[in-house]
Amino acid sequence: MKLISWNVNGIRACLDKGFLDFFRQEDADFFCIQETKMQPGQAEVDTPGYHQYWNSAERKGYSGTAVFAKREPVSVRYGLGIEEHDKEGRVITLEYPEFWLVTVYTPNSQAELARLDYRCQWEDVFRDYLGQLKAQKPVIVCGDLNVAHKEIDLKNPKTNTKNAGFTPEERQKMTELLDSGFVDSFRKLYPDAEGIYSWWSYRFKAREKNAGWRIDYFLVSEDAGEKITGAKIYTDVFGSDHCPVGLEIDL
Repeated sequence: MKLISWNVNGIRACLDKGFLDFFRQEDADFFCIQETKMQPGQAEVDTPGYHQYWNSAERKGYSGTAVFAKREPVSVRYGLGIEEHDKEGRVITLEYPEFWLVTVYTPNSQAELARLDYRCQWEDVFRDYLGQLKAQKPVIVCGDLNVAHKEIDLKNPKTNTKNAGFTPEERQKMTELLDSGFVDSFRKLYPDAEGIYSWWSYRFKAREKNAGWRIDYFLVSEDAGEKITGAKIYTDVFGSDHCPVGLEIDL
């Protein structure tokens, strides 16, 4: 089974930058996207053979997630079931007989860490939500988690320790999530791989210099960790400030 996740930083813009070419080329069983920045009806994404599921933010041009699935799920959930956390279209959950698939766009702590407190609250609620799913059957979680977990996961760790995405608080929340029973698929297969990132700032020629961050993930619950057969970061794919990430798993 092949899955791909991509923060497209605006699906309408990404459609003009080769999104569908990559989508068709990869022919994944599941294709999850974050930061769609789209309301229903604002664009048509033509994906024959796939069921589409969209969760848009109430605020126009902001956040949002979507999943394209070859298999129709048993059930679909939008959000976490908590109103204060469900206004930004950040979570979609598909249920299958063998597993849950969750795509997420974790809130950014923003400049001067203006939203760090909310971010930490979100992390606790999201971890509890995943725990409830995991108690029933294996879980695959993918998306932009907006954190570089270890120093190996970004180019310049020393100068970013107080910046959104690499604060001690955010890194600790990621540790707590993994410790609750999840495996970082890329690090499971490539524990020591350096210089492989999934996001680069648009400023300072960051991508050209590969001054990036690995903040896009596929996490798999520990009960399915040994079934991971492949993990990939598509660093040569453009169209967004993020690149796609992939997982192959035999569930």
